[in-house]
Amino acid sequence: MVTVLIADDEKEIADLVGFHLEKEGYQIIKVHDGMEALQAIQTRNIDLAVLDIMMPKMDGYEVIREIREEYALPVIFLSAKQSDLDKITGLVMGADDYMSKPFNPMELVARVNAQLRRSKLLSQTNGKSHEIEVGGLNINLDERTVTLYGEIIELTPKEFDILYLLASYPKKVYSVENIFQHVWGEEYYEGSNTVMVHIRGLRKKLKEDQQKNKFIKTVWGVGYTFNG
Repeated sequence: MVTVLIADDEKEIADLVGFHLEKEGYQIIKVHDGMEALQAIQTRNIDLAVLDIMMPKMDGYEVIREIREEYALPVIFLSAKQSDLDKITGLVMGADDYMSKPFNPMELVARVNAQLRRSKLLSQTNGKSHEIEVGGLNINLDERTVTLYGEIIELTPKEFDILYLLASYPKKVYSVENIFQHVWGEEYYEGSNTVMVHIRGLRKKLKEDQQKNKFIKTVWGVGYTFNG
């Protein structure tokens, strides 16, 4: 059975989310502070987490920072913080999706289902090794690790997925819309700069400002390609 963690200091919100997800057949674990959320992830088999940001003991940002040190499970932020900066911060720190309160419970259920489908597809490697090596860069899909000249590069799950997508088809140009649909598994909405923010983070971590040859090339007016 798929287990979903709901972490929110507002009991009514946690109960509402839990009610709708239980109707989908998911097993629910509810906690009400960040420390409990982290302990649940460390001690239970959690398939997806729905996290509030403003929680006692540890806020959602602290929790996801700890999660991403060891775990690749999908995380959806559900928060009263509504600014674009808040959303971008959450996504860059490693969240797979972000919803603002007040929210439509059925939309949240749809997003949970989409993230679980995507996670299942990524885990179905059929026992084969999926590894890409080019120009000192090594991308290992099975282990979800990236190294650059032997140095481990710490990427968020979305940064990894974007890099692997581009590197899997070098020279192919992907539009921002294509990347969003492949990686997030949702329809792209106009005005979103989520992909560009993640590409910027990737380039920084790959130290492209220090290299003559860039791994990720911008094709102006079209999108991005992997220069492999």
